[in-house]
Amino acid sequence: MNRVIHFELSVEDPERALKFYSDVFDWKSSKWEGPMDYWLVSTGPQDRNGIDGAFMLRSETDDRLKKCARITIGVSSVDESLEKIKNSGGKILMPKTAVPGIGYSAAFEDSEGNIIALMQDDTSAK
Repeated sequence: MNRVIHFELSVEDPERALKFYSDVFDWKSSKWEGPMDYWLVSTGPQDRNGIDGAFMLRSETDDRLKKCARITIGVSSVDESLEKIKNSGGKILMPKTAVPGIGYSAAFEDSEGNIIALMQDDTSAK
């Protein structure tokens, strides 16, 4: 079964966002060491129900991502999922893209206009 595995909150000021979510929910955050500005967010102990997420800087190119919360669905194959999305009336917004050392990601718009990401684990991704 494909499940929600991650969330992203678009932020203008990561430090301010971290302070807010830390003060309100006791979340922790650390800057990702990857090729883009991205802050990983821990929402609590791993032995509890729930998922972790990230803060991403507001997109300057897509108004739909400027103020949003986006979920990521874990899939066994991004390619197969993108094909099903196209055949079911969805729109591919970002094709399969390697996230080095983590896996493959893609993004789509569903039949209702929601923007959702996909992630396929593959530590050999380059």
